[in-house]
Amino acid sequence: MIIEIAKPEEAKEISFMIERSTRASFPKFYPDCSIEYVVSSLNEKGVLDRMKWMNFYVAKIENKIVGCGAIGEYWGSKTESSLFNIFVDPDFQGQGIGRKIVETLEQDNLFLRAKRIEVPASMIGIPFYKKLGYRHKNNELIYEDGHFAMEKFNDDKN
Repeated sequence: MIIEIAKPEEAKEISFMIERSTRASFPKFYPDCSIEYVVSSLNEKGVLDRMKWMNFYVAKIENKIVGCGAIGEYWGSKTESSLFNIFVDPDFQGQGIGRKIVETLEQDNLFLRAKRIEVPASMIGIPFYKKLGYRHKNNELIYEDGHFAMEKFNDDKN
């Protein structure tokens, strides 16, 4: 598996993989309207728009995109960043790809310069992020805009 910066010409394949992942993983936890919102906002155009202001990565196995993740500034902050759009193809979940994507994001300059990193986590992502050292924002279960706010500080010891 390789993880590299996504190319604009990969946006359609990325959006298809995100749709597959969302439709496979979210139905147990989210209503149809939430699933449709994720799928429509992360369509090809949505992915291309995010590539303009995030460092967007893809995980590939034999040139097939099997996962993605991005990091960007947290509301324009130079001391805070946020992880976004971490998805793994349902056929490849449980193989450590999500962990490798997050580890790659944690080596990105936007992570390394940040004092605090926030993750807008889905309900199904909470246990995953906890294993990687993230905790609920302000140690509270905060639900904002359809996500649970989680965070990690760069001075935290994992």
